[in-house]
Amino acid sequence: MARRTTWRALALLPALALTAAGCAQSIAPVSGDGELQFVEAGKLTTCTHMPYPPFQFDEDGEHVGFDVELVDLVARDLQLEQKLFDTPFEGIQSGEALNTRKCDVAAAAMTITDTREQNMDFSEPYFDAKQALLVNAKTPYQDLPELRGKKLGVQLGTTGEEYAKQHEAEHGYEVVQFEDVALMANAVQTGKVDAAINDNGVVLDFAKKNPDTKVTAEYATGEAYGIGIQKGNAQLVQKVNDSLRKARESGEYDRIYQKWFGKAPEQSGETPGQ
Repeated sequence: MARRTTWRALALLPALALTAAGCAQSIAPVSGDGELQFVEAGKLTTCTHMPYPPFQFDEDGEHVGFDVELVDLVARDLQLEQKLFDTPFEGIQSGEALNTRKCDVAAAAMTITDTREQNMDFSEPYFDAKQALLVNAKTPYQDLPELRGKKLGVQLGTTGEEYAKQHEAEHGYEVVQFEDVALMANAVQTGKVDAAINDNGVVLDFAKKNPDTKVTAEYATGEAYGIGIQKGNAQLVQKVNDSLRKARESGEYDRIYQKWFGKAPEQSGETPGQ
């Protein structure tokens, strides 16, 4: 099996150490009389990891994206204002960020998996995804088997990384980990890696904006995104699900989808590029 290399900014290590240490807030998600309580009064604090366009990223000094607008609808229905908390994805997908009350919900284009469901509860699925292979437009690589002896970039802690590792021995490439999708995609552009794999929504968006790259393969993995909520907080799960259903019924979901993916879904949750 090829050796795995980790490319991570040393500056992130203190932050990760603090994450591991806990730093939990004393507030509980539900009060003794059954009322929802939030990390910050008047706010719905959302853990995310940026940049991950078109789902969440900064543009002209503002947080924007598909996930951002969708959770804005949830916040509106709760009579709150959404506040984003940018934090490493490892702490989100492990449930640590929710358990230590850094946020009320987690919306980070996060796939619902059996492992993650052990660490947190999820809303109903709101988006379907595949994995996709991003390459430099000048290279000939069309699929994973062609990467034998080459370097394949992944984002740390993602299902794309899991998929790459599952096929690493079979195809003989070297997995190279990156802290975020921007570093991963830039490595494809500069030739630090020969290809990269990640969710098709973000990879297709990157290739569209950067014609020196292209997507050459997609892999149907049956993935669906969900909004993460601290385990056992059934009341907030229900509120989030109510908002998602309301958005679909009113057409607001389709409007937001059209805005960020250039078309309305033929069926709710359709993946761009299908």
